[in-house]
Amino acid sequence: MFVLDPRLQKDTILIGRFPLCQVLLMNDKRYPWVILVPAHNDVYEYYHLSEEDQGQLMKESAMVSQKMADHFSAKSMNIAALGNVVPQLHQHHICRYADDPAWPGPVWGHSPAVVYESDELEVRVKELQSIFGSHFIADLEAEEDVENNTYW
Repeated sequence: MFVLDPRLQKDTILIGRFPLCQVLLMNDKRYPWVILVPAHNDVYEYYHLSEEDQGQLMKESAMVSQKMADHFSAKSMNIAALGNVVPQLHQHHICRYADDPAWPGPVWGHSPAVVYESDELEVRVKELQSIFGSHFIADLEAEEDVENNTYW
């Protein structure tokens, strides 16, 4: 069974699942910010994934980036996989704007997160679920063997 790093659990909300990755929303309302986490234990670097899963992560990442950039009219998409604090492989997708609090620098360490109020969170989750729609696996509770998933 896949286990998400406790630090990611603390800072994010699970909003869905793609064939390879769990899809998490970072709990910081200042930025549309999604994190993809390949649902494999003991994967710390991109090269720890099989060649097939490397390709799948690239497909999922490109789709998330394009849909978020288009939907949120981002000036730039910051995509990063930093393992310095949380070693579990995870890939950030952050919409950036010239007027956001950290522009043009990185969001990490800039200032404390501004968490979503419950009503804002509900709206943002539904919005993201809508834009990623058909790519989500319907049953979030199902713990499937990723190797048996059908990739798009």
